[in-house]
This record gives sequence, structure tokens and C-alpha cells, in this order.
Amino acid sequence: MGPGRLSRSLLLRCRRAAAALGAARCRRGGPLSARQLSAAVGLRAPQRPPGRGEPPRAGGGARWTGAAGAGGGEEEEEEDEAELEELLGPSPLAVGPGAQRVAVVQPAVKWGPRKSPLTTAELQIAEAIALVDTLQNWTVLDKIIIPTKNPDKKFIFGKGNFQVLTEKVKKLPHVTAVFLNVERISSLTKKELEDAWGVKVFDRYAVVLHIFRCNARTKEAKLQIALAEIPLLRSNLKNEVSQLDQQRGGSRYVMGSGETFMETQNRILKEKELKIRNALEKLRRKRSLLRTQRRKREFPIISVMGYTNCGKTTLIKALTGEAGLQPRDQLFATLDITAHAGYLPSHMAVIYVDTIGFLTDLPHNLVESFSATLEEVAYSDLIVHVRDVTHPETILQKATVLSVLKNLNLPSHLLDSMVEVHNKVDLIERYKPTEENALAISALHGHGLEELKEEIEKKILAATGKKILTVNVNLEGPQLSWLYKEATVQEVEVLPEDGAARVKVIISNSALGRYKNLFPSSKIFMP
Repeated sequence: MGPGRLSRSLLLRCRRAAAALGAARCRRGGPLSARQLSAAVGLRAPQRPPGRGEPPRAGGGARWTGAAGAGGGEEEEEEDEAELEELLGPSPLAVGPGAQRVAVVQPAVKWGPRKSPLTTAELQIAEAIALVDTLQNWTVLDKIIIPTKNPDKKFIFGKGNFQVLTEKVKKLPHVTAVFLNVERISSLTKKELEDAWGVKVFDRYAVVLHIFRCNARTKEAKLQIALAEIPLLRSNLKNEVSQLDQQRGGSRYVMGSGETFMETQNRILKEKELKIRNALEKLRRKRSLLRTQRRKREFPIISVMGYTNCGKTTLIKALTGEAGLQPRDQLFATLDITAHAGYLPSHMAVIYVDTIGFLTDLPHNLVESFSATLEEVAYSDLIVHVRDVTHPETILQKATVLSVLKNLNLPSHLLDSMVEVHNKVDLIERYKPTEENALAISALHGHGLEELKEEIEKKILAATGKKILTVNVNLEGPQLSWLYKEATVQEVEVLPEDGAARVKVIISNSALGRYKNLFPSSKIFMP
């Protein structure tokens, strides 16, 4: 490698280190540890259950991340790194690292089709405050609920209420921003509101996107955030061109290129979007290769899904015993797919996949941008839907999750076999689920986990077509070792007088076929 190549490589490393430190400042609770910065997501080998021999190793103990996968040559990797660094450069939409003192404003729809029967303005503003509290150095100065008949109108509120709101905002001491808790406001409305109130104005899209930016660790998550910014950049461009046209009396061509400023900027955005989508496609292909490798090992995949902060990561930690998992009590703590190996009661090895949480009124473009991450769910054998039943909006949260899952075009058998889990029941005295087949648990205290594991095992056996059967093996032959490697051995009953053993196993159809071909004289007993 020449001097030029070496310096470029060092520059890329420095940029990545700076980006990691910048992301660390976004989060509440101070800088990240070296371990957190060095490893974004992981697939760890499960702890071996005692007294059961050597079970299959989950993925060889390898980590599984969106950016992992089959590597090319060193030069090709450096070229990819250079292009990614360009795409993941500083965002013009990024909120500065300084402190924000925020007034949270909630439009209260009193009647009409936009009024949700499953929530109230008080609950909506509570979630908006929770979003702000997720961000380091952001504090809520005041919460304001203002009635509106039509939240889709230009200024959200009627003339009188808008005047009342303006007076309240201007009276707040040291306020630096207003978080208007609506899905999206146009760039033109945003500018006019900022002119009226004299502070920055953020909508739900901007705040959630900023949280995503602060929590993103892998290249894939950062690329998906960059993709989600494209619609905002286009909207801002229209507003900027409109202002320039007013100042200059019409569009101007750029440097004799034959393109107007608008056409040039649109072309640049389109090229950037195409590059991001191509980079995501490369990562998707690498993930597909990893998925194929996991399928060859025949590990069942269980996707754990739910509304943000419902306790998904806590549940996976309880099911797997993985000490390295550190659940955080904040919204969108998980942005990247992470996979964790564990065991079911039969000692069958499975992989639990932790996914991004959902949120009510999450803008469509934001969901669309994370489709590459969510598509992993379609390749699961089972979905576990975790609900926080202590939350006052638990019914709305369930409806939100189910709506997103249906829009992912998942196979019908995945939706039909889904396991619904009611979490945090330790906070409700004598809780009993009203939904049929729902399981009540406390992931934090371990209540109900054995029943949940048994239900998961039953559903996995049905979904994967694995069989439970008994095999007679010769102890002097390789059959027992083969079964430990290729199947899940549940029990071994030694028959010393015959020099044999009766082995109870869980085995897939393909593994059973291979076993019969290798050991045609072995006796197999179905239950």
C-alpha cells in the first residue's frame, strides 16, 4: 500500500472515530464506553446447558450486523468506505449539539375524523415529552395543549388560538425551540412559525430523526437515516428556490450549464438518493448471505417486536441470559437489528432478533427508509409481540404495531402464529390478560418466562416442521456425535448390555434425511 493509500485509510479511521464521539454526545448519560463504541450489534453463542453434551454453536459465536458479511479485496473495501464516508457526512438537517430548552405544543383535536378514540391530548403530549427527554441536553420548559378543529391547516390552529399560543411562547424565559407534536409541517409553515415565535420549530419527524441520528451505530442505520432526510431536503429546496425567485425576479441558470438552480439541486439529491439506495442494497445482499448461512445451520429465528420502550431488549436478555445486553429506559434505544442466541426448554438452540420499536404517527418516509431493517422480520419463523400493559395507551400501541406489520407484507402464517406477550405485569396487582392466548410476564423479574418459552417452542416446532423422535444408536459408532452436531439431543438412555443408547432428539426433515442416508441400519421410533 502506497503512502497516499495509507494516509487515506488513516483519514477514514479518524473520521469514524470523530463520528462515534459525536454520536456519543447526543445520548443522555454521557460518553459511550469503549465496548459500546467498538461493537454495535452482536450474535453471541448461547451458554451451554449443563449435562446435555455439546449442543450446536449458534453461528460459530460470530457477530451479525447490517454491515458485516462477505468481504472483497482491500482496495474495493476502501473505495466502499470512501463512498460511505461521503454519503454519511454532516447532515444539513442535523440539530446542533448545544442544549435546547423546549416548549412542547400539542394540538388537541376536539372532534372530527382526525380525533383518535384511543388516545387523548394529555397522553400524546406525555409521549412527546418522553421523546424530548431521550435527548441529552434537551429540557422541557413547558407543555402547552391548544384546541384545534383542523390540524392540517397552514398554522395548525385557528387565528385566536394561534395568537394565544404565540403570546405563551414569547413569555417563556430562555426558550430556544418549540416542538409542535404533529407528524410533518411544510418548510414554508416552519419558517413562518419560526418568524412568528422567534425560535426554532421542530415537528415529530425532525425530533424522531434526531433521536435516530444520535442512536445510530451501524453504517446501515446511518444510511437509512440519510435516506429519510431526502424528502426533507427536497421540501427545504422548494422553499429556498421560492425565496430566491422572489429576491431575483425569477429562476436563473447556473454558470451557463443550461440548468436552473432548482434543477441542479434536484439532480444532486437524486444522485445522492441513488447512491444511498445502492449502498443499502449492497448491505442487504451481505445480510442475505448471512441469512443463508444461518438457514443452513437451521437455527429457528424469533423476531421480538413491539412499541418503543415496551421491554423487548429486557425480555431477550431474560430469555438468553446474555449479560452483555444493557436495556435502556428510553425511546428508540434499539435502531439496528441485533441477534442473540438462546435455548428453549428442549435445549433447542434458537436466535432471538431484537428490532426497532414502533411509534404512533411515525411518518411514512421514516418507516420506508427502515424497510431494509424491518424486512428481516419476513424471514423469521415466529414473531413475539411485546406489549407494555401498564401504559395508558397500550391498546393504541398494539394497533400501531399490527398496522406496521401488516404493511410489511409479511407471510400470513407469521401474523397468524404471532405470540402476544403482556409485559410489566409486576406493576399491576393480580393482572389477567383479556385477550385470548396472550401471556402475562415480567421480563424484569422473570415471572411467566417458562410458560412463554414453552409456547415459543410449540410454535417453533409447528413452524419449522421439526420432529421429536427416538433413535437407537451404536455407542461404538459415530451416530451419537453426529446427532449432537446436527440435531438437538434431549435425552440419552444408555443400554449397556447392548452397547447401544436410546436417544431422544429434535431434528429437522433435512437432517433426518441425511441421517437415514448415512446410517440406514439405525432404528428410528416416532412418538
